[in-house]
Amino acid sequence: MTAASCNPRPRKVPIIVRPRPSAAFAGLATTFAVVMIGTTMPTPMYALYQRELGFSPVVQTVIFGVYALGVLVALVVTGSWSDQLGRRPVLLGGIGLALLSSLVFLLAGPVPVLLAGRVLSGFSAGVFAGAATAAVIEAAPPGWRDRGPAVATVANIGGLGLGAALAGLAVQYLPAPLHLAFAVHAVAVALCGLLVLAAPETVRDRPAHPVLRPRALTVPAPVRAVFAISATAGIAGFATIGLFTALSPRIVAEIIGNRDHAVAGLMPLLMLGSSVVAQVVVRARATERTLDAGCVLLVLGAGLVALSVAQGSMAELVAGALVAGAGQGMTFATGLAAVNARVDPRQRAGVTSAYFVVLYVAISAPIIGLGAASQVWDLRTAGIGFCAGVAVLAAAALAALQLLRRRDRG
Repeated sequence: MTAASCNPRPRKVPIIVRPRPSAAFAGLATTFAVVMIGTTMPTPMYALYQRELGFSPVVQTVIFGVYALGVLVALVVTGSWSDQLGRRPVLLGGIGLALLSSLVFLLAGPVPVLLAGRVLSGFSAGVFAGAATAAVIEAAPPGWRDRGPAVATVANIGGLGLGAALAGLAVQYLPAPLHLAFAVHAVAVALCGLLVLAAPETVRDRPAHPVLRPRALTVPAPVRAVFAISATAGIAGFATIGLFTALSPRIVAEIIGNRDHAVAGLMPLLMLGSSVVAQVVVRARATERTLDAGCVLLVLGAGLVALSVAQGSMAELVAGALVAGAGQGMTFATGLAAVNARVDPRQRAGVTSAYFVVLYVAISAPIIGLGAASQVWDLRTAGIGFCAGVAVLAAAALAALQLLRRRDRG
């Protein structure tokens, strides 16, 4: 027996090649954006679905509303899972839901199938809202550490805006308007799964026995006043998001008279893009009066949208999207920051979850009501009334802020 046979050469263990920190960071941010793109892709397609399936405007808004229901369920049930299981397993679960949603939409025909696709899309967005935000921030390389939250915001809100815009272009200019976009999105989501698998896990200290139960939604007494005011402004802002992501195609087509699906898809992008810019600016330059300014912009933006609906004018709708979007971004970013600044860190997760639950109810329930109102009256009358309600909420939040500051100073 030779020395070589007595001392066999040790086998080489395969080494998993991990991307550089900057590449992993970019991959996670891209994945976040791609998943969120899928959630608003149906926006410019609702008119086509309605024409082919013959459902009412109320059903259209319910199809939109079940998306928010899916987000809410996922937020409440899975909100703390990535802290216990790790970011990657939860993100891969969200990717699976997003992929399944796109595949369901490829088969979309009857209304129940559309509802199933929207619920799955909501689940994926709810799973990603917390886990992907944390993953992107934690994966930021040293030179980008301070900009990690801004990148997560751009990926999240920017993805929402891009989904409607890209789908609008596909519907208007490419074949198979109700299927091609979802086929491409399914492939993109599957490829993003590889990016998540390649990224390092950022949660190091995980419990041996995870407790995967829904988080309690609590608002402690010391923070209730600020919570109520911030949530009121947030409701106005998120109701406006619902208006642009669910019903702006009807406004563009039925009131303004522009049947171009690409234009209809552009409206949510303008509104949400303005929101992203405002949030990024606010993170670096927020002051005590930033929330006030956001409320004022929401009032002005709602007024411009109401004027557009009354006159059938595209110029006012574009201006309203930009102004209201900036107001929504400012009230959302500063409102949540104001709540978190006053709450005990041990109660922050529950309060944050409660805040998001309120906002996602606001993004769906008023829109379903608007769809029903447009059946009783007409879209023009219902739209003007909706904008008036948004303006009143924002103005009420602004007035309550002044009273709260006087109380704190007195």
